[in-house]
Amino acid sequence: MLLTLRVAACCVGLLLVPGVFLGWLLARKRFFGRTWLEAAIHLPLVLPPVVVGYGLLMLTGRQSHIGSFFENTLGIPIAFTWIAAVLASSVMALPLMVRAVRLAIEAVDKGQEQAASVCGASPIRVWLTITLPAALPGLITGMILAFARSVGEFGATITFAGNIEGQTRTLPLAIFRAMQLPDAESSVHRLVIASIILSLTAVFISELLSRRYRDSALRTEHARSRS
Repeated sequence: MLLTLRVAACCVGLLLVPGVFLGWLLARKRFFGRTWLEAAIHLPLVLPPVVVGYGLLMLTGRQSHIGSFFENTLGIPIAFTWIAAVLASSVMALPLMVRAVRLAIEAVDKGQEQAASVCGASPIRVWLTITLPAALPGLITGMILAFARSVGEFGATITFAGNIEGQTRTLPLAIFRAMQLPDAESSVHRLVIASIILSLTAVFISELLSRRYRDSALRTEHARSRS
């Protein structure tokens, strides 16, 4: 369970910057190859997770250039380690985070952004003071979705990271292993309940934070209208 939480937390941290950037890029920019980029981002949603895991294994395994560089030069093996579990979860969760951020940014009023730019605000200041606060509920939703997707990830993880006890065996893999053992029904039940509790907690926290943010935004808007 601790390994599952660590992998999920690292997955969210790894996706935070690229997820927000890609969501903003798809929401605000028009460029050549945009459709292909969007298709590539959402490809893990339609591919079998085993295919994604196999692709990651071919890309960063010990026989690949990337994998051999990390292992031989930096001393950091990737395949069949907890790092591989993080990468597998991140690839599978990226489409969910990008989509949530993109929809949130598309809902932000462009007029406010343009007005701030006309008044002399830099693009970074516009992003930090207008776009990001308005899109924050979507960002929180994307982070929670990525966390929950990482908690439930199985196919890509078992292919790329393996099912090594104490190293890569997350909750879904532990459930799969326990189901193969005789007289392990009680263990399966405990692991299933733990997975459900983790997922429900993630959804509850997401709804709680989003509700608090919406209430705060409404109070601020009401105070401005009164003044």
